[in-house]
Amino acid sequence: MTRTFRRLKAISLSLLLLSLPLAAGANKALPGTADARPRVAVIIDDLGYEFAAGRRVVRLPGPVACAVLPATPRGKQLAELAARNGKEVLLHLPLQAQNYAGDREPGAILLDMTRQQFAATFAANLASIPHVIGVNNHRGSLLTRHPGHMSWLMEELRARGGLFFVDSYTTHRSVAMQVAQEAGVPAVRRDVFLDAERSAAGVAREFERLLSLARKHGSAIAIGHPYPETLDFLEQALPGLAAQGIDLVSLGELLPNGY
Repeated sequence: MTRTFRRLKAISLSLLLLSLPLAAGANKALPGTADARPRVAVIIDDLGYEFAAGRRVVRLPGPVACAVLPATPRGKQLAELAARNGKEVLLHLPLQAQNYAGDREPGAILLDMTRQQFAATFAANLASIPHVIGVNNHRGSLLTRHPGHMSWLMEELRARGGLFFVDSYTTHRSVAMQVAQEAGVPAVRRDVFLDAERSAAGVAREFERLLSLARKHGSAIAIGHPYPETLDFLEQALPGLAAQGIDLVSLGELLPNGY
């Protein structure tokens, strides 16, 4: 009787569990499982100077993120336009590079800044661009190697209620992702630069590498720039992703635990 009772009890419990509604997110396939569709996200950097190119970026099909440089002539206008068109707006934060001989960029954060100067510059940059939900770095091959400055950045993000970070990964020595994780800041890292070689063939090759990485790992992130070669390609390629079994998604969907 005892064995029969235990068996009946187990069957009843199983039936009860099957009858319960699924928990939120429980029916989502995990990356790498047989039922998952590979996902890609695309960011276009360096927006804020040329309005025509920026407007073309905003009109790209799907949730392409728009990364806007601070204190630029068209930055605020393009961020407003991007938000109205349902695009994610990122602050494209200038960080000091290892080797950069050009003029100091507006809003640049430098290694020799004090904590107070860092905070004031970041706040001014953020105030210059509306609708920002995350930050990615412009240049930064020097600063992203420094745990102290990356800790300051993550403190600023966390203090503003949920801003996320995208490591543009301009150096393999970047510690930004590790510091973000330690600070509890949602963060992801760029996988592919679409237009490091500024040509139609180069963009096509890197786009195929993006798709290959997404198929292998479940998701991948690309960064491009508002070059004619890049935009020409994306205008043609993005609408065909779904037919290839790949989803173009927002950055928020690729953040740990969603966003």
